[in-house]
Amino acid sequence: MADRGRGTARGPHRGTPAPRGGRHGGPQGSQPMLDKPKREAILDLAKYVNSRIRVKFTGGREVTGILKGYDQLLNLVLDEVQEQVQEPEPRIRTLGLAVLRGPTITLLSPVDGLEEISNPFISQE
Repeated sequence: MADRGRGTARGPHRGTPAPRGGRHGGPQGSQPMLDKPKREAILDLAKYVNSRIRVKFTGGREVTGILKGYDQLLNLVLDEVQEQVQEPEPRIRTLGLAVLRGPTITLLSPVDGLEEISNPFISQE
């Protein structure tokens, strides 16, 4: 029987590596890379560095702190972090320096200039 699938080389290049270069044997690396525009972040957090912000997470947790750093995945570094705990009774828990994971963040807002407004969609009686 033929020795199929046991590592034996076929074709005219027995024992030599196959030429590289993609599916159709074209040159690889000889073409210059096309300059793609750098992707911009959805949020520009640079203006909030060293200012107090409020962050809400999936699951309902909420913290405030001073933004010290961030990355493109929206991971945040906050200092002087305070968590607003609602259960069993409302209180504030001091956490200090914390790293917040971007995928868990649902809301981000500055604390300065934050004010509650009435809901315009509630029918006035």
